Amino acid sequence: MELQIGVSKIKKYASSESGDSIEIVERPNGGLSVVMADGQRSGKSAKRISNMVVRKVVSLLAEGIRDGAAARAASDYLFTERGGKVLATLNIISIDLVTNTIVITRNNPAPILYTQGQEINILDEDCKPVGVYRNTRPIITELPINSDLTIASFTDGITTAGVKKNEHLDIWDLFNYCLKNDLTAQESADHFMNNALELDNNLPVDDISIVMIKVNNEKRDDIRRLTLSIPIK
Repeated sequence: MELQIGVSKIKKYASSESGDSIEIVERPNGGLSVVMADGQRSGKSAKRISNMVVRKVVSLLAEGIRDGAAARAASDYLFTERGGKVLATLNIISIDLVTNTIVITRNNPAPILYTQGQEINILDEDCKPVGVYRNTRPIITELPINSDLTIASFTDGITTAGVKKNEHLDIWDLFNYCLKNDLTAQESADHFMNNALELDNNLPVDDISIVMIKVNNEKRDDIRRLTLSIPIK
């Protein structure tokens, strides 16, 4: 099998910087973790918050700390540093090659979609962002790695797209399109992004970040690859 990770990200229109942060870290016992945080406020202040959370989580995961404990520690750290006055949403998606599972850790009200077989499922249980209270716990879901697994995770820029026109994205329909057309993880992330930008007339009302994970039945070879594209003015 081959596992793909696709990321698409853009800042809010007229903002100096995106308040979302995404990092990928190798796990000490094999596998990878994708960490995504969305800081409260916008621009540079939000970026500082999300960076603070992501850096804490990444450092702990790299030391072998479990995902749930890393999320709780990051929440306590933000609470201590900012006195409970700012918050951030946090998602951790880990490909654990020891247990052969994908572990999804949520401190983010935005839902996560995933499919196994022909059925689309949604993770939308109520959960709290990090940094507001001590001992904030995430919601954790563990899924077996198999060839029909696809996961879509995003910040709230997806759910607020089109708000100025009193419209919204049908994330279920977007996800289903990606599955039916067998899009790669990156193509799927771009599909979500392009539809969100279209609703916002290419002037995004909020920072938008999408992480897509897809497991294919066939693998090309044993080489790991990472491709990155960043626009430069």
